[in-house]
Amino acid sequence: MNKWLLLASLYVAQFLPLAFFGQTLPIFLRQQGISLKLIGLTSLVGLPWTLKVLWSPLIDRYGWTRWGHYKFWIVLMQSLTGIAIIICAFLDLKTNFTFLLGGMFIAIVFAATQDIATDALAIELLKPSERGFGNSVQVAGGYLGGILGGGVILILLDSWGWTRSLLAIALGVFLLIFPVLFHRENIIRRETEYKLSFSALAGFFQQPGMKRWILVLVFYMMGVTIANTMSRPLLVDLGMSIADIGVMNSIVAFGGGFVGSILGGFLLKPLGRKRGLIVFGILMAVAIALWILPTLGWTSLPILYLLASGLHFTYSMACIPMFAIAMDHSRQGNAGFDYTLQVTIIFIGSMVAGSFSGFIAEALGYFGAFIIGSILCLLGVLFVATLDEKQ
Repeated sequence: MNKWLLLASLYVAQFLPLAFFGQTLPIFLRQQGISLKLIGLTSLVGLPWTLKVLWSPLIDRYGWTRWGHYKFWIVLMQSLTGIAIIICAFLDLKTNFTFLLGGMFIAIVFAATQDIATDALAIELLKPSERGFGNSVQVAGGYLGGILGGGVILILLDSWGWTRSLLAIALGVFLLIFPVLFHRENIIRRETEYKLSFSALAGFFQQPGMKRWILVLVFYMMGVTIANTMSRPLLVDLGMSIADIGVMNSIVAFGGGFVGSILGGFLLKPLGRKRGLIVFGILMAVAIALWILPTLGWTSLPILYLLASGLHFTYSMACIPMFAIAMDHSRQGNAGFDYTLQVTIIFIGSMVAGSFSGFIAEALGYFGAFIIGSILCLLGVLFVATLDEKQ
């Protein structure tokens, strides 16, 4: 089985339900007359993606190694994700909303666990020189899953309805198991003395250059999070319908991200990891700053489409070198934990930025929020400049 096709299929599979529950569901619930308070609760569904680092060491240590250590976890978790989605498909939105919320939460727990194993498998599967393009495949697969689960299904919901749409997603998740079934994982004898202890965590942070890299992880994506968070209410204030915003964010923006992830993978080899982070970070800062245009009256649909796709285009390119370096810092045997920990640090920085974005916009307006976001992005680029040249 071609490893690029294998990785692409796995990332598409995990982002199909994630994009549906995170992007499409709030729009559909509003159309069905569900209250904003209940819709807001759906954001809790994404919590396992942030907390998955807590159980990632278990995925590194335990598994059915005879079949393939990470392969076992991927097949199991992806199958359980599909089953959980099928259960959600037969729950009524209005009469069983609490059970539906629980079912979605469990589905994302399974998908997040599949992601831990998939990331670890990718680290073991790819040579250091292949990780740039490997991360391109990773991000592109995620965006393709986002387009399908967050955009295409949104369009089909009106004609297909809730049950058929979710069954289609579950079918996609099950079909995407086949590539990993034909993969023969390189069996590595894992050290049984590895312990889920503070020393394992401390060992990660004691790697050379880690303090500077942590600063990059925290600050680099803060600015784009502010822009992504505040662009949506801005579009509402400009008079766009919820459905139009959903299509723009799920298809137009994700389409830009898909193209950017492919281009970023090809550009990373001549640029290198460090220079790629700097170049793509500067482009991302420009894309963030350009969001001031709608606040100045430039509100035509083509401009808004360009801004949405441009933000994700540059963001996806910046993800490629960042994730490649994260793989480089992931230790053999602890790959799932180390990589997931770094992604969690990115999420924490983004969560802090997203939480304060509304306060910034209230105090300085949308214009000020986008300017602050662009400045924070450039601050992250400055931290990148302090990294070792070998990166």
